[in-house]
Amino acid sequence: MKITPPWDQRLARPCARFLSHTLVTPNQVTTLSLVFGVSGAIFLAWGGTAAYWGAFLYMLAQFVDHMDGELARMNNQTSKFGHYYDHVAGGIFEFGLFCGIGIGLGLNVLNGWAMTLGFTTAISVGITVAIRLEISRRFGNDAIDQPNWFGFEIEDIMYLVGPIAWLDGLATFLLLASIGLPIFMLITVWDFYVRCRLDRRQRENRA
Repeated sequence: MKITPPWDQRLARPCARFLSHTLVTPNQVTTLSLVFGVSGAIFLAWGGTAAYWGAFLYMLAQFVDHMDGELARMNNQTSKFGHYYDHVAGGIFEFGLFCGIGIGLGLNVLNGWAMTLGFTTAISVGITVAIRLEISRRFGNDAIDQPNWFGFEIEDIMYLVGPIAWLDGLATFLLLASIGLPIFMLITVWDFYVRCRLDRRQRENRA
């Protein structure tokens, strides 16, 4: 059952509505989410109890990341730059998340593979974001819409970073992410390839 908009977007609307009566711009909100996300990555890299705050800041970044789009639509301030900035900012702080987790866990976790898994997972995120942006540019924003189940999207699983960190489960989370996100990257690459191939055939048929 699809419920639109997703729950986190619904929760972001009252905040965006308040900001719509101020001089705050959508791009400023995006920048704030980026600051929260990068700060969270730094705290996660420190490890220990600082990682708990880092996970909280990441969750906050994820939530604020939904406010900019709502604010842009409310104030009729949508722009191509804002669209790309939003996606790039989200990619940067998610990239930082896995780098931070890997560094924070150190060399004595996951048989010494924590840092390596953190960086390789982060690279998978970066590649995925870049390809999704290209899909959006070529085939429209609808082409990168995520599946919706009862008001939750795939990316909403990232909100679990907080509870997982507070329960000292970041090592398990990183291990699972190091498997799941490269798979998602490959699916995204394949989706891009199929779309390009189909588009090329359609162009040839029209020629």
